[in-house]
Amino acid sequence: MSSRKTLALCGAGVGLGVSILLLADFLAKNPISVRGAIVTKAADPTKELPIADVEVSVIGGPPARVVRSDDSGYFAIALPWRIPGGTPATLRFRHPGYQPLDLSNIAGDRLYIAHLTPSEGVASVPGPEATIDHVVAQYSISTTTTVNVGSAVKTFKVLNAGNVPCKGRRPCSPDGQWKAALASVAMEAGPGNEFHNARASCIAGPCPFTRIEGNNFNGSGDGHTLKVSALNWSDTATFLLEAEVYKHLVRDVLRQSYPVIFERALTFTLPAAAEGVSIEAELNRNMIVFPLGPALILSWANCQLLVNKDQTKVYRCELKPGYRFSPDAGAAEISLESRP
Repeated sequence: MSSRKTLALCGAGVGLGVSILLLADFLAKNPISVRGAIVTKAADPTKELPIADVEVSVIGGPPARVVRSDDSGYFAIALPWRIPGGTPATLRFRHPGYQPLDLSNIAGDRLYIAHLTPSEGVASVPGPEATIDHVVAQYSISTTTTVNVGSAVKTFKVLNAGNVPCKGRRPCSPDGQWKAALASVAMEAGPGNEFHNARASCIAGPCPFTRIEGNNFNGSGDGHTLKVSALNWSDTATFLLEAEVYKHLVRDVLRQSYPVIFERALTFTLPAAAEGVSIEAELNRNMIVFPLGPALILSWANCQLLVNKDQTKVYRCELKPGYRFSPDAGAAEISLESRP
């Protein structure tokens, strides 16, 4: 084989190797995934509630791991390779409470919405259904209130004798002519308190020959400890340090949220700081408070919780067999119109 052919083959091999490395790097940085959401099948879009814990898998095409939908119904399956054109690949959805569903001819560049049909309708219960009415969600939020609980006052003296030449022995007057004295004082706000609006000034003696040399005041909120120093280059002077004392009080405020009800399901949202969630409702005309608790246990409904990225909380509850909402159980919509 001639050297020219050998070089050509080597060049082709190097080029192929580089191409494979570039392709592998591209696929590593741009993974292909099949994504979508799973909701209940309904003619009205407002009744398409998310379904959690649905088993999702890809049948046919490249092998992929099985995943489960989260509380919002979202799922994503990462594929190790692009699905070749014409390859039959199917998304399979399985949940014990819903009928099986298969979506065929999938690709990696679309969002798939799976509508699952409940396996059975609402089971009938002998006797009349209990009526749920006037539903209100209750929760508490801890709020901090800053209260002025008084003021703090402290006096201190800077002892000195006037008209004594400094002769370079510090401290001296600002012009370096007279002997001066420097004194400091500190004041504590007390447990759980903080100072606001701190101030210090000369109140007695030869105040024109004094000045505040330094302090740790930092505006409206001056912290737990105040420190101040004063310079005096005449006879003894008296200074006053004063500040307002504030205390932070934490208290729980009870608030309400009115759920939106569609047929047999209610939904309400709460802020991230909400605690102690409960539902107040009339059950057969008897007003009862039903604590949800961390396990979301409700005697007349099955509930689930979705936490958004901003930590706000979405609660969804669906009635159990034997219960029904009255026509006026939920909140009416309120329209706010701006006025010129």
